[in-house]
Amino acid sequence: MEYNAQFMKEAIKQAKKAESINETPIGAVIVHKGKIIARGYNKRETNKNSLCHAEIMAINKASKKLGGWRLPECDMYVTLEPCPMCAGAIISSRIDNLYFGAYDKKSGCAGSVTDLFKKNLFNHNVNVVGGLMENECADILKNFFKKLRQKKEI
Repeated sequence: MEYNAQFMKEAIKQAKKAESINETPIGAVIVHKGKIIARGYNKRETNKNSLCHAEIMAINKASKKLGGWRLPECDMYVTLEPCPMCAGAIISSRIDNLYFGAYDKKSGCAGSVTDLFKKNLFNHNVNVVGGLMENECADILKNFFKKLRQKKEI
């Protein structure tokens, strides 16, 4: 598994798009054969829909681009360790490799709280590498929530 920092930087750009519209800053990109085919960022507040996580948004776009629900030969880069819903979607969509930035100690399902990606747990195994550009990804989230807390104090 070869990690490409440029793709994680693109996921970070997506997270910043989310932040610019007051969404929790999480971004994702899906890469097929070395080319970005889908981008996504959190839109739960905007769309008033709990399913609109960055990973789900990117999976929807990639499925349309490739013309099916299976995403073989695809890698996902996401700025935060996936939650249970997103981990399930990544496994179900048959993504080959998952690269994520910050760990999520409250709901992360790639090792922090539980590991839904554990080998041979499901019918498809996803290779996972976490902690890539971790500080940069975590800082975006920390700063976002710090600003939110400051607004509430006013």
